[in-house]
Amino acid sequence: MKRFFSGRVLMLCSLAILLLGVAPAQAAVNLNMYYPVAVGGPITKVIDDMIADFEKANPDIKVKAVYAGNYDDTRVKALAALKANQPVQLSVLFSIDVFELIDQGVIVPFDDFATTVEDKKWLASFYPALMANSKAKGKTWGIPFQRSTIVMYHNKDAFKEVGLDPNKPPTTWNEMVAMAQKLTKKDAAGNVSRWGLHIPSTGYAYWMFQALCIQNGEELMNQDGNRTYFDKPAVIEAMQFWRDLAVKHKVMPEGTIDWGTLRQKFLEGATAMMWHTTGNLTAVRDGAKFNFGVSMLPASKRLGSPTGGGNFYIFKSANAEERKAALKFIKFMTEPELTAKWSIATGYTATRADAYETNVLKKYVAEFPAAAVARDQFKYAVAEFATHENARNKKFLDDAIQSVLTGNKGAKEAMTGAQAQAERVLKVYR
Repeated sequence: MKRFFSGRVLMLCSLAILLLGVAPAQAAVNLNMYYPVAVGGPITKVIDDMIADFEKANPDIKVKAVYAGNYDDTRVKALAALKANQPVQLSVLFSIDVFELIDQGVIVPFDDFATTVEDKKWLASFYPALMANSKAKGKTWGIPFQRSTIVMYHNKDAFKEVGLDPNKPPTTWNEMVAMAQKLTKKDAAGNVSRWGLHIPSTGYAYWMFQALCIQNGEELMNQDGNRTYFDKPAVIEAMQFWRDLAVKHKVMPEGTIDWGTLRQKFLEGATAMMWHTTGNLTAVRDGAKFNFGVSMLPASKRLGSPTGGGNFYIFKSANAEERKAALKFIKFMTEPELTAKWSIATGYTATRADAYETNVLKKYVAEFPAAAVARDQFKYAVAEFATHENARNKKFLDDAIQSVLTGNKGAKEAMTGAQAQAERVLKVYR
């Protein structure tokens, strides 16, 4: 009997060991991430490669990137997926969407689950200028990732051609106008073969306009996102200056200038200077058949540019395990070494100072100083335009800008009208 009992115990133990050996591995955590592609270049491949590296280091987490168009398209599609109860745990969305996402109750603050000493050190590692659009109501809602400022690109060969110093781009509005007039090339019939300057006015017109307003000494909104200042005299003056670049100074074509095709126009020599995102830096470097330079935007009363680009957000619909996995992924994507490689591959700014201390980015900046311009401009940068119901207020502003640039309205009429529209929307938030 004892022998039978012992044999039975041995058999059960063996069976248990066998079952343990073939037990299925723990299921991976699956994360769906909506991601915007707002500029040209190899962005999707860079992101796919970074995800592959993360999954190799973390085989228990799978990340699927859904490339959903520009920032506005991505926000719309991500929110639609959430409303349809589709699994979406995180996204890179506009940093300026923060108030809308909070008001809709779809995101969670990182402070709620990034609570360790290491987590807090990580949250404090990003440039303060970039965190200005990441924090609201005393909490951190977004993590800077695909971030930028506006910079000026100039064709050094064109500068040489007209007797300008190619290493001294304009530092003031007056200098910019004077140089742009020299750089504008016309044939005997008056047809322009090269403009002196292009500032894009589709896609992100409000962003370019905010830069002009900052340079003229005025903000477009308050920190709480519940007031706008579209009708301030300095704002109206900035709008008139933008219009005057075409109709008075004749250094830009009249009407609108397309954001999406401007980089190619610059590369083709259709304009000698352009304002654009530093996120196009790598694409310009790879595509230019001429010597080019990059500089901070010129000043009227002060230097300045709004920051721009996208933040990582984690959605409230993600469960605790998914939030933990999403946080691990975001921390991986923003590590100094990876941030440095991301900046080099795309042209977007590295979002933390220690990334510029890595050997790879130190070497790159030494060989290609243009890569440090946007970073150096942070000291003059302000938060990008962000308010409650931001999409509506941004539309009011964009429409007003278009109406002035196309000659349908005067600067004062358009800006006063946009302010009245924004005031009706925002007064309920005060």
